[in-house]
Amino acid sequence: MANFYEDNPDLQYYFKKGLDWGPLVELTEYLYRAPDAHPTAQEAVEFYESILEMMGGFTAEQVAPVTAAIDTQHPALDNGDVVFPPVLQEIMDQLKELELHGMCLPRELGGMNCPYLVSLPVVEMLARADVSVAAHVGFHGGMALAALVLSIYEESTEFDREKNQIGSTRFADMIAEIVAGEAWGSMDITEPGAGSDMAALATRAEQDDQGQWRLTGTKIFITSGHAKYHFVVAKTETPKENDAFSGLNDLSMFLVKTYEDIDGERVRYAHFDKLEDKLGHHGSATVAVRFENSPGELIGARGQGFRLMLLLMNNARLGVGFESLGICEAAWRLARDYAQERPSMGKTIDKHEMIAEYLEGMETTIQGLRAIAMEGAWHEEMSHKIHLMLKYMPPTEAGEKQRMEAALARHQRISRRLTPLVKYMGSEGAVDIAQRCIQIHGGYGYITEYGAEKLLRDAMVLPIYEGTSQIQSLMVTKDSLLGVIKNPAGFLRDTVSASWRSWFATDSAERRVARLQRRRLGVMRYLMRRLALAKLRGGVGSFADWDPKRDFALAMLHAERLMLISIDVAVSEVLLAQAQRHPERKPILERYLEQAEPRCWHLQHVITTTGDRLLATLQQPAGEGKEALVAART
Repeated sequence: MANFYEDNPDLQYYFKKGLDWGPLVELTEYLYRAPDAHPTAQEAVEFYESILEMMGGFTAEQVAPVTAAIDTQHPALDNGDVVFPPVLQEIMDQLKELELHGMCLPRELGGMNCPYLVSLPVVEMLARADVSVAAHVGFHGGMALAALVLSIYEESTEFDREKNQIGSTRFADMIAEIVAGEAWGSMDITEPGAGSDMAALATRAEQDDQGQWRLTGTKIFITSGHAKYHFVVAKTETPKENDAFSGLNDLSMFLVKTYEDIDGERVRYAHFDKLEDKLGHHGSATVAVRFENSPGELIGARGQGFRLMLLLMNNARLGVGFESLGICEAAWRLARDYAQERPSMGKTIDKHEMIAEYLEGMETTIQGLRAIAMEGAWHEEMSHKIHLMLKYMPPTEAGEKQRMEAALARHQRISRRLTPLVKYMGSEGAVDIAQRCIQIHGGYGYITEYGAEKLLRDAMVLPIYEGTSQIQSLMVTKDSLLGVIKNPAGFLRDTVSASWRSWFATDSAERRVARLQRRRLGVMRYLMRRLALAKLRGGVGSFADWDPKRDFALAMLHAERLMLISIDVAVSEVLLAQAQRHPERKPILERYLEQAEPRCWHLQHVITTTGDRLLATLQQPAGEGKEALVAART
């Protein structure tokens, strides 16, 4: 029987020896010293693997065979409700029977108490079968976990120290419904005319005479937007003049119940106005939701909406990375299998040089993406669970507390660095690999019966939702350059270290990785020098007086190129660490470096030799571009 876990050695590597499961199991199972915890980390990981084996079989045997039917039989809007077609509803009913919607929730809330890191490969395998199913299923458990996380951070979850478990949590009813498979949730941010610019959101929340919050406005493009429970970001405060961040600080977060079934009748508090007809993701309902004086519950404090959204966004972006892995895996395997059977000019096309290089490059990209996706997810979860440990069971020894606080800062720093890289590399890589899959199929790839074109249609949205690729690039560029400004001594140390290792490290692979690190640091040094010179010409000598929107123009122009270099450096670092622990991983590192080294050289060359002409035309009035260009180059 087919199994999407058992046929994937690279995925198995992370459960058998690629990840340090001990600390994560310790925090997950023993955080509350629960009596029903797995007795050892090994037994816990064996349990996690059994879930993946079961879901690997389910996705391969139950979901993958009906992918074409899911693509053609879409959800429909019927009398104000979204109705799934039978083929999709049967999958959801089967998943409900498997009782996996609470996989990552504590046992006392009806869950299995698995790490979130276990659910992400499940998303990957579902996406390999059909990414729209993966997206919808991910929202089931994901929103329940989000409700618990938000309650913990606003301190409305109480911990029973005698029983070593959660005693109560604010959203217990919602969580119970989702775990039972009776309801699900969604995250409502996007509005007409306000996509990435959250400060432009127009949906408002106001309190009535009884203190009840009520929301009015429209949200669009909401994944699984026909959900019963919606986390909604809305404006509650009056914008302040001369405050660049006022728009973001005016937002709050609410839980809104869109409907309720009372005595057999459905009472609606919000309305599903439209079900989008999309290029791909046909099994996922993308809904426009209208709130009209809809009652909502404030989460956290007023003005914390943007911060609370960011709290959940890392997990969402990691989820997109694993969805992307599923599409990449499906496209590479489809192309490989076709190429191995398609004869041309006396041999199958997988033996032709260009096609062989395509296939190897696709596989290497997937292995590199999975490396930073697993690494980023591990650090993200470790940071959340150490935070909980410090909050609910802080160590009594001052030295141990300081050690945990230092570990928390380290995990948060690495997670913040890797998450946008995973989202960018995954989503853009899925589009590229799906397109290559079509190309390898030739004319057959353009025909619907082969399935290649569906993978490209499904991949096209990944660089857009949960923060576009361009937003991820700007985040990475901002963090990179502000890191230099805040800690120039650390930047100098990193530069010296990379330079020394690029020449004198005993391992040739380590020298090659250090050269990539040195190249990235050189790009950052170039951008900082150009920025500093521009400010000095303008008579501003202090970094504190910089305006990021105006003064970082050159860096913003090259943000995606810096992102691509940063991805290659991060992937190479993670693969190098794996190769040093497990020598059988070294061929993957060497293949990745063959791709990364010329690519980073080219990107550095483009960054350091282009951009002035375009910036001059953007920053100067018509007719003054030539003079501005001369000034920029001198």
